[in-house]
Amino acid sequence: MAGTSAVSTSRRQRIPTPTLNKFIAAVTAANPPVSPGRKHVRILYAAQIGVAPPSFVFFTNVATTFHFSYQRFLVNQLREHFGFLGTPIRLQVRRRAK
Repeated sequence: MAGTSAVSTSRRQRIPTPTLNKFIAAVTAANPPVSPGRKHVRILYAAQIGVAPPSFVFFTNVATTFHFSYQRFLVNQLREHFGFLGTPIRLQVRRRAK
């Protein structure tokens, strides 16, 4: 079991946007996003918008949400790559403004 200091540190961890976008590009190239709708969804870029708990926003080409299984996949990939031990990860999906 991890100590509370490790959990506290991972809760406040911040990922630089360029690092996050390289990671997202690699993940989505191997496993493209799945949407409940009919349209093909592309993640254009992502940013971390908060800490404690870590929160991320994904900007896409269409206004949609990700299928719950794809959200879980993204959370698991973020955990595996960046840590985030013992803390929830929040995801938002937004359509990029034109």
